[in-house]
Amino acid sequence: MTVRILAVTMGDPAGIGGALTVQAWRALRATGPTFVALDDPERLAAIDPSLPLRVVTSPEQAAPVFAEALPVLPVRVAGDAPGDAKAAAAIASIELAGRLAVERAVAGLVTNPVSKTTLRVGGFAYPGHTEFLGAITGAPAPVMMLACPALRVVPVTIHLSLREAIAGLNPAAIIGVARTTAAALRQDFGIANPRLAVTGLNPHAGEQGVMGAEEGDIIAPAVAALQAEGVLASGPWSPDTMFTPAARARYDVAICMVHDQALIPVKTLDMARAVNVTLGLPIIRTSPDHGSAFDIAGEGRGDPVSLLESIRLAARLAERRRDAV
Repeated sequence: MTVRILAVTMGDPAGIGGALTVQAWRALRATGPTFVALDDPERLAAIDPSLPLRVVTSPEQAAPVFAEALPVLPVRVAGDAPGDAKAAAAIASIELAGRLAVERAVAGLVTNPVSKTTLRVGGFAYPGHTEFLGAITGAPAPVMMLACPALRVVPVTIHLSLREAIAGLNPAAIIGVARTTAAALRQDFGIANPRLAVTGLNPHAGEQGVMGAEEGDIIAPAVAALQAEGVLASGPWSPDTMFTPAARARYDVAICMVHDQALIPVKTLDMARAVNVTLGLPIIRTSPDHGSAFDIAGEGRGDPVSLLESIRLAARLAERRRDAV
């Protein structure tokens, strides 16, 4: 794979994704990484009337114009379109980006945030980007990792109610997520022997069964099985103490049992620079670690830092995969 152009999706048409894309291009136009926006050029022009943009028909046309204009591969959505049409455009942008990445027409994709409510209106049959891209690429079990300079976290269960997440925990699920994570850290992040800290579920990691049995019945057997395979896994760690600076120095990634157990510490530490990375795909996909921010859309107050970090990380991961070929 020699292509070095990334695809950036439109995100939710009613959110801040378009404005962030414009800001990202202004920040990166002189230095790169180069990207093409999969968006509606009229929508982007309305967001910033002074924006120089160039409509392209293929990603390869983006590189020659990127320094002078934002290259846009059109995905049309009328400004006054009803909700289902907006959702259809958002989904079409993701699907096109995934297809281009599979075909190696782009080096990877960066997805602007989309409201899951919006996706549902459009008939989206998946819990989120992660599962949709897994279906597009044929990856059986993609994994969501959130990463900032101070911490990497991976939730075993993602977009489920807490009751459903706990009911769905089992050793096989933990082992599968941990295997995918360890392989991705070796392949894409250059960590030869990644250290995985596996959280407990209950207060104080169950306090030897006093506060819950899941640690002994589910989590510890999964850790033992991973260790037997040669994975440097440890745990169950007590979730209330494992995110301190001293504790974080002892591992490369935290494997967490439920969604908020993973996302609260990473967003508290550094939400602005946190990036969502999908592991276990044959393509590169990153995304900002924030939502569509409907409350500030159109006000020019969106912070592009997480999108910029997502673009830069996608470019680094793509470079590493190129070097490995």
